[in-house]
Amino acid sequence: MTIDTPEILPAGPRRSVELDSGEALRLLGSVSFGRIVFTRHALPTVRPVNHVLDNGDIVIRTHEGAALTARAGQAGGQGIVVAYEADAIDPGTHLGWSVVVTGYAHLVTDSEELARYQTLLTPWVDQAMDYAVRIRPALVTGVRLTAADESGDA
Repeated sequence: MTIDTPEILPAGPRRSVELDSGEALRLLGSVSFGRIVFTRHALPTVRPVNHVLDNGDIVIRTHEGAALTARAGQAGGQGIVVAYEADAIDPGTHLGWSVVVTGYAHLVTDSEELARYQTLLTPWVDQAMDYAVRIRPALVTGVRLTAADESGDA
């Protein structure tokens, strides 16, 4: 087994710049991969998924046996509370952005909407994904990681 030698990062400090919710959602919509966090047996569970942003909502596809499908299917009222995270951070420079959305997830039950999402969003895994979950954002936060400017402002 070989151990990769870590890449040396460029010198210089970095700073974290808060993003407004509009810019954060725009960035989230520019990538197709993220991580959904939900509660399973009273503990946080994280799953990597691909997504599409549709009118400000995040939509992912899932399958019948998935824990998220079961949880979202049992949800009443507003839905189940979830978090969704996506990012684009360069592994060499550690510059980029990260967005976290907290909101309510529901199963998509309308057959026309479900058919539409099946054409818009192709799962990355070779498995039947007959369900879709829509996340309605309640809180959208994000940060951009940039190189600190030469003047020393951070």
